[in-house]
Amino acid sequence: MPLIPAAVSALPRDVRVLMAARAARSVGQGAMVAAFALYLHALGFTASAIGAVLAAGALFGALLTAVVGPLSDRRGRRGLLLVYETMTAATAAVALATADTHVLVAAAVIGGFGRGANGAAGPFAPVEQAWLARLLPRAQRGHVFSLNSALGFAGMAIGAVLAAGLHLALGGASLVNVDRALFALPLAGAIASFFLVLGAEDPALAPLAASAAEQTARRRRENRHLAVLAAANGLNGFGIGMVGPLMAYWFARRYGHDLASIGPAIALSFVLGAAGSVLAGRMVLRHGVVGTVWRMRLVGLVLLALTPLSPSFGLAVALYAVRAAFNQGTAGVRQALAAGLTDARRRGLASTLNNLSLQIPRAAGPLLAGALLHRGHLELPFFIAAAFQLAYLIVYTRAFRYQDTAPADAD
Repeated sequence: MPLIPAAVSALPRDVRVLMAARAARSVGQGAMVAAFALYLHALGFTASAIGAVLAAGALFGALLTAVVGPLSDRRGRRGLLLVYETMTAATAAVALATADTHVLVAAAVIGGFGRGANGAAGPFAPVEQAWLARLLPRAQRGHVFSLNSALGFAGMAIGAVLAAGLHLALGGASLVNVDRALFALPLAGAIASFFLVLGAEDPALAPLAASAAEQTARRRRENRHLAVLAAANGLNGFGIGMVGPLMAYWFARRYGHDLASIGPAIALSFVLGAAGSVLAGRMVLRHGVVGTVWRMRLVGLVLLALTPLSPSFGLAVALYAVRAAFNQGTAGVRQALAAGLTDARRRGLASTLNNLSLQIPRAAGPLLAGALLHRGHLELPFFIAAAFQLAYLIVYTRAFRYQDTAPADAD
C-alpha cells in the first residue's frame, strides 16, 4: 500500500484526477456496504425484502449502463460522469433527510446503495473505464487499472471503519438515526467527485486509418470476443450476487454481531482487496491478465467455499477478507482486458457489455440468496456462488488465454 501514492504520482494528470474521483466515491460506498442492509433490517425489512431492494437497484443500474456506455462513445465521457455524480448526491441527500421506507427504497434503487462498486461510478462505470483506457497505452492498463482498483478498495475500507466508528460513538442514540447519518458520506463523495471530474480533459479521437474491409473484419472479431466475455461474466455475476451484497446481513444472522464489529470485518476485506489489487498489478507484468486471474481466483474460490463452514465469527471474517484479496483483487486487470477487446471508438460499448453482463445476473443473486437466508439456509448461497465462479474461471481462462499476446488495439 505505501507504494500506491508513488506509483500514482508518475501517471498523467487526468489519469490521477479520475483516480482521485474514484477514491472520493469509494468512502461512501464502503460505508453503505457495511451499513445499508443492516439499516433496512433495523427498519423492519425481512431478508427477502432486503434482497429485493438490492436486486432492484442492480437492475436499475443495468438499465442505465445499457444506455450510457454506448452513448459515451458518441457524446464523450465527462458530461455523463457529471450526471452520475449529481444523481448520487441527490439520492444520498434524500436518504439522509428521511427514513420513510417508500422514499428510501426509491433513493436506494436509483443511487445503488449497499451494492458497492469499489469506488467506480456505478452504472456509469463503463464511461469511466473507457475514458481511463483512452488516456493509457495498452501495456500500462493492467497495472494502472489495478492501482485504481486498489485505491477504491482502500477508500471503501475507510468508509466501513467510519460506519462502525459512528455506530460505536453514538451507541446511545437510535441506531436507525445513526445509520441514516451515514448517507452524508456518499453525499460528500459525490460532491468531491463532481468537481474533480469537472476539471479533467476528455481527449478527442483521431480518425481511423484502416479500410472499410479491415474495419468490418476487426468488428466481427471484436464481437466474438465480447459475446464470450458476456457469457463468462454472467456466471461470475450471479456468483457475486449470491454473497457480496448480503454479507453484512449474513454475519449478523450467522453470528449475532452488529455493525460495530461487522464494519471492521468488511473494512478488513477491502484492505486486503486493495493489497490484492497491488499484487495483481505486479503479477500481470509476469503472467499476463489471464494467468493472473486464474491463479488468484482459484485461491479465492477455495476460501469462499470454506467461509460458511467457519465455527466462529473471527475465522469467517479472516477467510472472507483473505478471499477478497485473491478474488476482488483481479477486478482491475479484468477491466483492462475488456477495454482492450475493441478499438477506442467502441470502448464504451465494450465496457458496457463487460459491466452489464455482470450486473444483470448479479441482480438475480440477492433475490435467491435472500430467499434462502429467510428459510435458514445459511451455507447454501456460498456453495452456489462457488459453483458459478468455478464455471466462470474455466470459461474465461479457455477463451482469453491468448489475449495477452494479441495485437495492440487502435487508439
